[in-house]
Amino acid sequence: MRKHYIDNIRWITVVLVVIYHVFYMYNGEGVVGVVGKITNVDVQYWDIYQYIVYPWFMVILFMVSGISSRLYLDRHTDREFVSSRTTRLLVPCTIGLFAFQFIQGYVNTGLSELFIRQPEMPLVGKIAAIIASGVGVLWYIQMLWLFSLALVLIRKIDRDRLWNICSRTNIVVILLLAVPFYVMGIILNTPLIVVYRFGLYFFAFLLGYFIFSHDEVIEVLKKWCVPLIAAAAALCIIFCVIYFGQNYADNPAYRSLPFLMYSYFASLAILGGMAKYMDFSTPFTEWMSKRSFGLYVFHYLGISSVGLFLAKPGLIPAWAAYLLSFIAGFGLAFLLYEIISRLPFFRWAVLGIKKRKAG
Repeated sequence: MRKHYIDNIRWITVVLVVIYHVFYMYNGEGVVGVVGKITNVDVQYWDIYQYIVYPWFMVILFMVSGISSRLYLDRHTDREFVSSRTTRLLVPCTIGLFAFQFIQGYVNTGLSELFIRQPEMPLVGKIAAIIASGVGVLWYIQMLWLFSLALVLIRKIDRDRLWNICSRTNIVVILLLAVPFYVMGIILNTPLIVVYRFGLYFFAFLLGYFIFSHDEVIEVLKKWCVPLIAAAAALCIIFCVIYFGQNYADNPAYRSLPFLMYSYFASLAILGGMAKYMDFSTPFTEWMSKRSFGLYVFHYLGISSVGLFLAKPGLIPAWAAYLLSFIAGFGLAFLLYEIISRLPFFRWAVLGIKKRKAG
């Protein structure tokens, strides 16, 4: 029986990511690689949205990916799992860079003013930089593909022994897991490109696979979802009060205890709350679920293009930049998905779709 709350978590989180990137594009907290602050107000209080969602939205996506991996492997072999994940994840972030995402790379290098800062860079270097910058938001599927390969090796060692034990996980153990979650959040972080948090995201992925893929454990989260929501809300306030105005995506904020505890408890609250209240399907949720991956892959192009070509030169007022970025983030993403998912080669190269499904 399909777990609709998993689908709903995924597409709702992607929607929140799109909205986040609109605020991120014009943030006033010094997060680099974007247009940055375009208003003349002293404090952009609406930037608080970034602090509310950033600590947990990728963690919950990796947890959900871990759960989904287990559900897939219950019905398929390891070989089929690797094959499907390679097509769905590796192809778009390798071949897809040359087929389409170099466009995003061109926009990203423009935002970072890379070629202005390094005018002596040779043409070959510029082309390589554009292609590499095309990765953009695809870092998530890069890491997910690596985690999927690692999972296959772990399964060969585990043979479901640990997975079966984890079915007995209770609320005390779930709370105690906050300790290793914190530890994994402060190790295996790449120093320059800070989104590659291998320790934190791999642990979240494994939590999804080994623990939260059990219906018994989800029932525990459903039972305790109200206290978990309250705890997450309190931690959210603490994190925002302490760090608002600082760069939330780098040291010291993103390795801090408030950040990581908020990240963990918000993820628990979302899993429990969504399983309890959003385990259903409607025509709209099905439509969004089928397009959530395309929305994730394409959304940043519209947002960043508005930022580079309209907001950065000052051609439009700040309010119009936010509004047009929001519209472009969703509108262009859905449009590109509908077009590219119908083109035989490009749907495989850019979206990892072998054959278009009806609907």
